Amino acid sequence: MNIGEIAKRAGVSRSTVSYALSGKRPVSEDTRQKIQQVIDELGYQPNASARALANGRTNTLGLVFPPAGNHYTGMQLDFIGSVTEAAAAYDYDVLLSPSGVDSDRSFQRLLGERRVDGAILMEIRLQDDRLDHLAAVDFPSVAIGRTADPQGSWWVGLDHTALAAACVHHLADLGHRRIAFVNRPEQLLRAGYESAHRGLDGFTKAAAERGLTVRTYCCGDDAASGQACLERILHDDPATTALVTLNEAALGGLYRGLAQADRHVPRDFSVTGVVAGRWAETVTPQLTAADVPAEQMGRLAVDLLVERLDHPDAPPRHQLLAPPISLRASTGPTGTTPADPATDLHDPTHP
Repeated sequence: MNIGEIAKRAGVSRSTVSYALSGKRPVSEDTRQKIQQVIDELGYQPNASARALANGRTNTLGLVFPPAGNHYTGMQLDFIGSVTEAAAAYDYDVLLSPSGVDSDRSFQRLLGERRVDGAILMEIRLQDDRLDHLAAVDFPSVAIGRTADPQGSWWVGLDHTALAAACVHHLADLGHRRIAFVNRPEQLLRAGYESAHRGLDGFTKAAAERGLTVRTYCCGDDAASGQACLERILHDDPATTALVTLNEAALGGLYRGLAQADRHVPRDFSVTGVVAGRWAETVTPQLTAADVPAEQMGRLAVDLLVERLDHPDAPPRHQLLAPPISLRASTGPTGTTPADPATDLHDPTHP
């Protein structure tokens, strides 16, 4: 079925059908309804490529999301799912590009062949050449994360500085004086990943403010690395009684390491961090954490990108999120029962 057949059955010209479908020129309401009736009867679906040529839109969004290691973590998959679902609500498809830098062939195909109307970028670095390139060619994009200088750009971010600091203050309030920080892999820190840097900054400053003895560690995105990291923590300072982590993929290994060291959580050792809620609830005891709102962030990024596509002259907008710490069962003063679960600390910037 094609436009010619629709025009023949509706008794109009091919160009009239094309204008009715694309909206490029006005068509009388009677004619439009006649064409629509034929389309409904025939179950016609316009070819996506032809529609893109007609209206200059592909109805596809690009998601530029390089895996940090050799696989996507659970949290990363949560973000991919949230963007896909939010885009579908706007009748957009999503094309995933595992691009790390603007010179990647995948990234260049995405732009050069205009496969997408706009792009959402993830795993943002403090200095990110992909965002610089998109801005230079005026290609509509929204970042999930912030560069070192995010002014004048479109983004949705999580305040890792405030959230890591909130975790430190929570532990300090419980009496912990020797705390470890478990960050993302070292190569991500070297590459300038903003979440790793801002989380480390928030942890370090809060610990200094509270006069704590701390050590910081980079850890691979897997359970085995988490267990090895926990062993290093206890080897370096056996008096450590708590840790803060940004690494959800290592969480199971951290718990396993504590169990093998005969450290009961939370009686002997408290664990907290910045982790997606559903992952915080997969460990036992459930993790006290600043829950990463992956679904909300993906939805907000799509909302902003669609807004930017529909209103090209709109001024840049952004949203910085700082969810409360959800108190579950993994933190408490040494030698006592854990804090009452299912409550929130509502101010992530205050002890």
